[in-house]
Amino acid sequence: MVQHGTVCATCFLHLQSVVAPYCQACAVPQVSVEMLGADGLCPACERHHPAWGKARAAFVYESVARELILKLKYADRIDNASFLAQHMVRIGQDILVEDALVVPVPVHRWRLFRRRYNQAALLAHGVAKLAGLRCQPDMLVRVRPTAPLAAFSRQARQDEMAQAITLRAARKPMVCGRDIVVVDDLLTTGATATACANALLHAGARSVSLLVAGVVPARPDVDMDMPT
Repeated sequence: MVQHGTVCATCFLHLQSVVAPYCQACAVPQVSVEMLGADGLCPACERHHPAWGKARAAFVYESVARELILKLKYADRIDNASFLAQHMVRIGQDILVEDALVVPVPVHRWRLFRRRYNQAALLAHGVAKLAGLRCQPDMLVRVRPTAPLAAFSRQARQDEMAQAITLRAARKPMVCGRDIVVVDDLLTTGATATACANALLHAGARSVSLLVAGVVPARPDVDMDMPT
């Protein structure tokens, strides 16, 4: 599907890029600008504002985008990362500011052993290189494995992710006063990104934004810490 850093014309036609209007905090496309408040947030994010500031997503997680991300994640198609990173940089221009630090969502060491790579780190390296920024792949640590979160209630997600992601102590001086861009392959419930943002903000980050390859267009429930 991806060859020489791009997709074929037929596949490209089935990629749904995230375009305005979309929520500034969760990146979910909206049917009209009237769905957004004065601050650019969807109703769900106005009720439960995410821990981070802005979120940007390259594609809606459907059809070809879904296949690209799944094959990157589970089928060793690491070449998909460069294509996805190009489009993440395109949509993320306003958060990839000068001197921002690019940080991938961490995976637990057991999962890293099985998969052999962290797909978020591949994307983060690609984004940082294209944007001329620094990537710090070992900034965050997932200290314990966690279950899939989509079917959990909001409180259960918070409980599952509590203390699951921490900041590596030696990296704390790099965080203070910095704008941080957290990179992941997919935005679903937002619980993992919340844990990352909280760890970085607690360490003194000036701001935390989220940049993902895909965003789920419909939320798994109606009462979550953030939409997807």
